[in-house]
Amino acid sequence: MGQRTPGAGPLILRGERVVLRPVGADDLPAVRRVLADPEVAPWWPMPDEAGLRDLVDDEAGTRSFRIMVGDEVAGLIQCYEELDPDYRHAGMDIAVATAHHGHGYGREALQVVARYLIDVRGHHRLIIDPAAANERAIATYRRLGFRPVGVMRDYERGPDGTWHDGLLMDMLAGELVSADR
Repeated sequence: MGQRTPGAGPLILRGERVVLRPVGADDLPAVRRVLADPEVAPWWPMPDEAGLRDLVDDEAGTRSFRIMVGDEVAGLIQCYEELDPDYRHAGMDIAVATAHHGHGYGREALQVVARYLIDVRGHHRLIIDPAAANERAIATYRRLGFRPVGVMRDYERGPDGTWHDGLLMDMLAGELVSADR
């Protein structure tokens, strides 16, 4: 999976077909292309330059990985952790370029990160919060074992400037479905 010892270099997570590598400064043009993709942009607003640079920096508690399929950046996946022992959990966000839709790469990347968060980081509960209207993403998350918790009204501002509902979904460690199902 993706354990790292001190001084061993960046955390790299591997699935059968995808490799998740930390986003570096040189990766920002490829990440920008993924986020500008016409099927991604409505769900994941383009961050400003400072926001893009934050993808390289783990200091805010969010790890950002580029999803690699061969030598191509197929998408972006992030994970973050709440470490307060009374509320401990982790969450994920993902964006996959249109050219890589329908091949299961996003689902595999989510499964790899979920396994890392559960098996290595010791989380018992994971969350994800897609736009409530993003039916394709919601279907993928359900296939992995996520369940709807509730609608968060006017949760995020979309690229069009209006507020949109989000769907909070969660999954307990034992509910994770393997990527090949």
